[in-house]
Amino acid sequence: MKIAQIDVFQVDLPYSGGVYLLSGGREYRSFDATIVRIRTDTGIEGWGESTPFGSTYIASHARGVRAGIDEIAPSLLGLDPRRTDRINDAMDMALVGHEHAKTALDVACWDIFGKSVDLPVCELLGGRTDVKMPVISSIYAGDPEDMRQRVAEHRRAGYTSHSVKIGDDPALDATRIQASLADRKPGEYFIVDANGGMTPEMALRMLRLLPAGLDFVLEAPCATWRECLSVRRRTDIPMIWDELATNDSSIAQLVADDAAEGIGLKISKNGGLARCRRQRDMCIAAGLTISVQETTGSDIAFAAIVHMGQTVPERLLRCVLESRDMVSLKTADGDFPVINGRVVAPSQPGLGITPRLDVLGEPVASYR
Repeated sequence: MKIAQIDVFQVDLPYSGGVYLLSGGREYRSFDATIVRIRTDTGIEGWGESTPFGSTYIASHARGVRAGIDEIAPSLLGLDPRRTDRINDAMDMALVGHEHAKTALDVACWDIFGKSVDLPVCELLGGRTDVKMPVISSIYAGDPEDMRQRVAEHRRAGYTSHSVKIGDDPALDATRIQASLADRKPGEYFIVDANGGMTPEMALRMLRLLPAGLDFVLEAPCATWRECLSVRRRTDIPMIWDELATNDSSIAQLVADDAAEGIGLKISKNGGLARCRRQRDMCIAAGLTISVQETTGSDIAFAAIVHMGQTVPERLLRCVLESRDMVSLKTADGDFPVINGRVVAPSQPGLGITPRLDVLGEPVASYR
């Protein structure tokens, strides 16, 4: 089996809530998605997606995804897409870094691999668990009482995990946390996420303003490694890393520095399913908890999330991100509904999705 053609599609995904607010005054109203179709000489085709969270979240942006694919795609023609590690070697030879560009191609190859052997991708990544995976809400930073109500809305929909965004004034952020956790139910899991938007001083002032006994983990308080370590050494609040845990070496260093209790494993940020499989195993070996997520994305991105999440042992899996909840455009159909706040990976071969070609439109680039 050989890769015969690579097609690239561009789709705008409007944010379902109108305006999404992050620390530092960052605002997002729509997300620019890149979706890839890889066709083989046997007629099997695979799909992948990479949708950066704008251009101010991490060092990635949508036009960079497509520029990276333009650099990489010619070197993949004629290769066997089922040899996923060798595909990643070829991508690294063609372009250093730019994992967000490599993700869509990598995921499409896994989709082909699964279809070629009539197995879901999660079985190829190590085998599915029997876990009904909890999905996590994404509560953007805003008025504290409004955040409390948005948590309540997700709770009514069955969500037991919530990611609460902060990163402005310490007193305001402390109030946001208290409001979001005010109605906490037994068994609920809360992440308080600054997305790297705080200084150590801001983070420590905020934590000191909180009453004792609030049960949450602090995610990505600061932008740099040194700053996050500085906060960690001064608090007993459990910490998980996201924006700084992006590849094998950073996760190895995180373990060596005892820098966190877990990571947010975002598939496009971390380079695709082949790389995330390896990073998952590193975290399991170190006893780190894992939240399988994405920067954002539509149905194709969510399919990759649920297949990876389905392979994480239950004791270490905290949640998966329902990326479809964040956007108002449906790009594919698949059998992985969220029921009572939980989801399982589809049992169909590959990713188990059927793209909506009428939504995707015509390719913006093709390589053959």
